[in-house]
Amino acid sequence: MKKEIRKVSEDGKTVQITVADERFYVKTETDDKGNILSIKEYPSVTWKAGCYPKGIGYYQWLAKHGWDESRAIMMEAGNRGSKVHHGIESLLLGNEINMDDQLPNSEGELEDITLEEYQALMSFIDWHKEAKPEVLEIETTVFNDEYMYAGTIDLVCKIEGELWIVDYKTSSNVWASHEIQISAYKHTKEEYKEAKLGILQVGYNKNKRGWKMNEIEDQFELFKAADAIWHKEYGNTKIFVKDYPVTLSLSL
Repeated sequence: MKKEIRKVSEDGKTVQITVADERFYVKTETDDKGNILSIKEYPSVTWKAGCYPKGIGYYQWLAKHGWDESRAIMMEAGNRGSKVHHGIESLLLGNEINMDDQLPNSEGELEDITLEEYQALMSFIDWHKEAKPEVLEIETTVFNDEYMYAGTIDLVCKIEGELWIVDYKTSSNVWASHEIQISAYKHTKEEYKEAKLGILQVGYNKNKRGWKMNEIEDQFELFKAADAIWHKEYGNTKIFVKDYPVTLSLSL
């Protein structure tokens, strides 16, 4: 989903438009009146983590399904993940979710909740009842200025007095890219240094509980390797920025 940011020039004659897609986060500096002074771009941690080698299993899966079918499967999985993430956020904010409600997909469009997604939300509630997390932050955006990346943490909480960074997944497997992604979150704030890392699989179909909590060791060294690959392959990629006149006229 694209985000558009507008910065008007001092003379008011032009406006600089910055368009960030899902590959970029932007941080803005504003004055007392809310006017944008500067815009700083950060590649997403998901993009960088995705540069880590996916392994032979991924390429076998790709060969089995073919490119078009594989893209369709991944798009469907992305929509499911987005809707479940929005549903969990709503639950944590104290809202009720009905079976016939709609939730935003990966494009921000409202879609009916599928039975599979509803079961994933039910499994999250079961985990919440068992773990009893003390919720500290929900869907919080974090930045790392040294390695220039940003991302959104699903949940920061305390469980039995210990600080946790938790990432939700609706997939049946936890891949290396998932582990280095959550590891990167740990290195964005001083207060996260002692946090434990957990990937919570919801709608998990390999046990009776329907969920699985995976404690992850810090894999930041692997993230740095993926970051080096990202710089080699995509380091010259720039966010879309263009100046436009504020008004149009045939006389100009």
